[in-house]
Amino acid sequence: MLRGVSSDKLIIFGYFLAVIAAGAALLSIPAAWGGPDRLGFLDALFTSTSAVCVTGLIVVDTAEFTRFGQIVIMALIQFGGLGIVTFATLFVAIPRRRLSLLNRGLIQEFYLGEVEVNPRRIVAAIVGTTVLIELLGFLALRSSFGSAGVDNPTFSAAFIAVSAFCNAGFAVFSDSLNGFVNSWSVNLTVMLLIVTGGLGFVVIQDLYSVLMRRKRRLSYHSRVVLRTTLILVCAGALAFLALEWTGALSKLPVGSKIMAALFQSVTTRTAGFDTVPQASLGLPSVALVLLLMFTGGSPGSTAGGVKTTTMFLAFHTAFGGTESDGSLTLRGGAVSSGSVARALSLLVKAAAIVALSFLGLLIFDGMSAGFQDLFFEAVSAFGTVGLSRGITSALSDPGKLVLIMTMFAGRVGLFAMAAFRRPDRIERWADYPREDLMLG
Repeated sequence: MLRGVSSDKLIIFGYFLAVIAAGAALLSIPAAWGGPDRLGFLDALFTSTSAVCVTGLIVVDTAEFTRFGQIVIMALIQFGGLGIVTFATLFVAIPRRRLSLLNRGLIQEFYLGEVEVNPRRIVAAIVGTTVLIELLGFLALRSSFGSAGVDNPTFSAAFIAVSAFCNAGFAVFSDSLNGFVNSWSVNLTVMLLIVTGGLGFVVIQDLYSVLMRRKRRLSYHSRVVLRTTLILVCAGALAFLALEWTGALSKLPVGSKIMAALFQSVTTRTAGFDTVPQASLGLPSVALVLLLMFTGGSPGSTAGGVKTTTMFLAFHTAFGGTESDGSLTLRGGAVSSGSVARALSLLVKAAAIVALSFLGLLIFDGMSAGFQDLFFEAVSAFGTVGLSRGITSALSDPGKLVLIMTMFAGRVGLFAMAAFRRPDRIERWADYPREDLMLG
């Protein structure tokens, strides 16, 4: 089985496991925890996994960790937020190491043809972009938190900036961002960080190149990502506003209602912060949240989920149909049959992971938690979103282990969790006869 997975993917897989283990060990020491009781290792492991997988699900209040513990969590979020793309590129960019066809294919999955230029430049761009955007977010949040009278606004701003850009959802406030539901400056800054982190570095670089007039137009990939993101955010906000006007948003002023609905639409795309408690949402809103969490952000970004491009291809394949060769022709470009097949394959694999996670939660916690709450947890963990209806800390130890594995699957990615074809398989000199199956 392992021979079917390249050593590069195994190293990436092992890297995340090592960082999670190191984080769990650091969070287990007394200097990291300031709560009334001793922090158990399973809870430390859950917190570490949630941080590295930039999920945000918590079984203990992040505010109860000491400053040292919160710094550890912030570092774990940063390492996880840079993601598989960065670490995979770093690995193939080791000096004097030849860039193999397998590695080239791995990086091209995220960077299209950009790997042909220089892998080191891609890594430098990722790190530089991350630092710059997080710094700008920190400065804006530092000013807002200082005006709001937050204790230690400097550290709080740094923590939230890293967590928001990495789409992690961890906060140093016990109520997440519920206390800032009326703060336009905090809401807008956090939303911009979330959206930017969820676009993907290819899109950010593409936008920069167009703004600097290095390119005349955006790539087809960037146009699809931006269009799909805009539709999801706007449609989600309008839907939440209509569904919760007299519900979860009823006590807010009109301006704050609009802002809260927009924030809810943005944060469900794998960020995990909330300005309105998820348990206060009605069932139609919960269904919408599940759809947005499952979709997630865009490829090559800090976000999880099946990704916007996957949903874009699946939607157009289902309702628009494909050409005779399986390709998909859309306005402005044509998508190969291989990309269409991969999109549908990702959807099936993602649905299988969510189903197995949900089944595990039903087995271990079905008697103590509601059906919809457990399904919400499973989708949130897979999409590395971190939103919860308040049952995470009450789950049994086996239930927490199920979520740990689900978060890992959602962050490391379907390509690392699935069995890959052996690259050295025997070449076929003859094809099997073509057969037809009745569908529908």
